[in-house]
Amino acid sequence: MKLHWTVRKIAEITGGTLQSSAPTTQVTSLVTDSRIVGKGDCFLALKGERFDAREFIPDVLKKGASVIIAQKGYKVPANATASFIWVNDPLQALQALAKYHRLNSTLKVAAITGSNGKSTTKQMLRSICSAAGETVANMGNLNNQFGVPFSLLEIQPKHKYGVFELGASHPGDIAETAALAVPDVAVITNVGPSHLEFFHDLETVYQTKTEIAQHLNAGGTLVYNMDDTLLARLDTQFKGKHISFGFNERADLRILQTDKFAFTYKGEAYLFDVHLEHHDKLNAAAACAAAIALGVYMDHIKQGLANFTPMPMRLEHVSKGNTDFILDCYNANPSSMQNALAILGKANKAPRIAVLGDMKELGPASKEYHRLVARQILDNGVNYVFLAGPEMKYAYERLQDVTGMWVWYGAKPAEWISDLKKLLKQKGGTCLIKASHSMNFEAIFKEI
Repeated sequence: MKLHWTVRKIAEITGGTLQSSAPTTQVTSLVTDSRIVGKGDCFLALKGERFDAREFIPDVLKKGASVIIAQKGYKVPANATASFIWVNDPLQALQALAKYHRLNSTLKVAAITGSNGKSTTKQMLRSICSAAGETVANMGNLNNQFGVPFSLLEIQPKHKYGVFELGASHPGDIAETAALAVPDVAVITNVGPSHLEFFHDLETVYQTKTEIAQHLNAGGTLVYNMDDTLLARLDTQFKGKHISFGFNERADLRILQTDKFAFTYKGEAYLFDVHLEHHDKLNAAAACAAAIALGVYMDHIKQGLANFTPMPMRLEHVSKGNTDFILDCYNANPSSMQNALAILGKANKAPRIAVLGDMKELGPASKEYHRLVARQILDNGVNYVFLAGPEMKYAYERLQDVTGMWVWYGAKPAEWISDLKKLLKQKGGTCLIKASHSMNFEAIFKEI
């Protein structure tokens, strides 16, 4: 990031107490990792439940940090010449800097949330906006209360558009990050059973995702999925500017049942020279609706969607030997698992092989959702099944006595990896590998 604030200005923005002999010193870089601090950097000493970065202050001073932002109550090392800004909460200080930076920029911002598809929608919209002008977006999974402010601090004067993904695992998470992004366009892809360990029910997921609408910039537009039963409520409940999308006939941007991606909007039909699965048509529709709301021309929308490259490990199609793989190891919840198995079920190259691991953070509902995976495996004509993890044992219990199906189970993949290798070498086919990210199933693909 390239910042241009004085030490005094940072103290003013964060509401901190300044201790400095050089308050007009210019700060151009904000760093939270003590290992990469360089001369002249501003070090922000974040503090969490299990860590306190203030313990690294002596090290970063030796490395030449010129400014330290830290929680009050720390004794300054003797002979320290750096400026100090003492704050009540370092995370809130970071967020204050990010919001100030965003509000003092001229770009148009789109923020995207949802239980599934938000990362793909972000990448699609980023590609579209990039066809129309310089675009900034959060990278990887920098979508929480720490990652979003860092992403916003990457905004530069050259940027015309900003596309930011907002994630949530607890009630209130979206309100916290949306208040920083202050989006001109807010997108909600869907509401599904993810992080139920903390949300408990779908109604709470809905309430959390729709928090984004409360933080729209003045005159902003809400974009939402009309195919989603819960989000369809917004058609009558949300009184601001909006664009709904979906296959639903009542959607403002209605996806057409065609081979290539196509939709109608305000009486005009638009055809794109791209082939997409059902779920990606919804993601593309969300991105196109957001782009329209941002004022992007249709020629740029078509160009950007044509240039879109899927993210790795998100239903990524890769061939290895005589096997076609569907890699979806970034995350897993009941909706995305159902979708991935449906895609496997449509595969022409047999046999169909499912390599599945636990869906995490489902709370008390986990047992039933994992049992449901067994039903989905049967419905999609899967021939061989490899399951791992304590929760996937519930799916295994439902499948182990099914006639004509080969099923392996282990607490860890190591218990059946050799059998999987032999099967793929002998038969090939189409193999889906899917689990929550913490299961580290990408290591399976690397090993086979």
